[in-house]
Order: sequence, then structure tokens, then C-alpha cells
Amino acid sequence: MNIEAVKAIYRFEMARTWRTLLQSIVSPVVSTSLYFVVFGAAIGSRITQVEGVSYGTFIVPGLVMLSVLTQSITNASFGIYFPKFIGTIYEILSAPISYFEIVLGYVGAAATKSIILGLIILATAGLFVPLHIHHPIWMLTFLVLTSVTFSLFGFIIGIWADGFEKLQMIPLLIITPLTFLGGSFYSISMLPPGWQTVALFNPVVYLISGFRWSFYEIADVGVSVSIGMTLGFLAICMLIVWWIFRTGYRLKN
Repeated sequence: MNIEAVKAIYRFEMARTWRTLLQSIVSPVVSTSLYFVVFGAAIGSRITQVEGVSYGTFIVPGLVMLSVLTQSITNASFGIYFPKFIGTIYEILSAPISYFEIVLGYVGAAATKSIILGLIILATAGLFVPLHIHHPIWMLTFLVLTSVTFSLFGFIIGIWADGFEKLQMIPLLIITPLTFLGGSFYSISMLPPGWQTVALFNPVVYLISGFRWSFYEIADVGVSVSIGMTLGFLAICMLIVWWIFRTGYRLKN
């Protein structure tokens, strides 16, 4: 494996984050804090507890997932799309580096950014409400798996997109609504029975449920199911990336 090439891509992407610190870190943290204040104050005054947990504390895992999902996709999609846009993708493809190493560099950097952001948001939430993480190892496991999975998904979007509008289309029109409807701010057990069944078709439910279980040992679905769904989605993304590099789909457009 060409470790130096992977390091070069990884360092370049991480350096871009520090150059755009306001956009990459500060903006998502401020936005999430506003969600926390608005939803915690407006809804928390009416719903004091959810399954024995105060509402303000209950929504913290959902807010972290909301930011991690969107930022993972955004960072990875822009990271691979921009070289296509300015033409430097040819330099990468002609370099002595394998497709696996390219993915490792870009996806690794995007996942690292999302993990750092998620931990910063957790620390910020701790300023508003008391946090007690029952299973910190499982919390980190879900955080890492989700970041890697959706960074791979963002990588796929970056290759598929042929314009900046398409880069934003799926995160804004699909991922964000699915996250809001996936139990970020409520438990799906609070829904009518019919809507509970519909909610189970939302893959984000399983991510948020497993992540919330690691905090409070409460979940809308079984933890093993959450892990299985996350690993399944990760496997699908890996297969799609493998197919993209095997066929050369839109790599040079």
C-alpha cells in the first residue's frame, strides 16, 4: 500500500478543513446549538420527559446524528467532486496509487472531520444539559460506523454529481428530511401504530436508535438490528464504490 499517497490526500483534505474552520466546524455547531435551544425550549416546556429522560437530554443523540450525517456527506462529496471540477482528478488517476488508497484518503478525512464535529457537539450539549453515556465504547462505535458509512455515501454522490446543485440535492431533499422523521426529536413509540410501521422503513431510525441506546439504554429498535442495518448500508456503499472504480463511471467527467 502507498501510505505516503494516502497521507497526502488525507492531509490535504484535513488542511482544507482548518482553512475553512468557520464553515466546517463553527457553523454546524452553532446551527445544532440553535436546534437544541429552540426545540429544547419550545417542545421541552410541553414534553418534560421521554421514557424517563428529560426532553432536552433525550434529543442530544439525534442532534449529533443530524450533524454527522449531513457533514459526512457534504465533506466527502465536495472532496472528490472538486478535483473533477477543476481537472486535477487526472493527476490522481495517473499517480501510482490504487483506487482503494484514493477512497481511503478521501473517505478517511471526511469521516475524521465528522467524528471531531460530533464530539464537539457532544461537548457543547454538555453545557446545556447533564449527559450520562452508559456505553461510551458503543457510542464511539456507532459514531465511527455512521461517519464512515455516510462519508462513503457522500463519495458516491460526489462522483455521480455533474454540478454543484446535485451535490446539495440529496443531503437537503432526502437525508435531512429522513433525519427529522427518523426520531431525532422524538421516540417513534409516540407515533400512532400505523406511522410507527411507516417509520421503520426509514433507515435513519436505526442509526439514531442505536446511538441513543448507547447514551440512555432506551431504543426504538433492537441494538443488534441497528448495528446490522448500519453494517448493511456500509457494505452496499462499498460495493457501489467498487463498481464505480471498476467501470470508471464519471471519474473523468
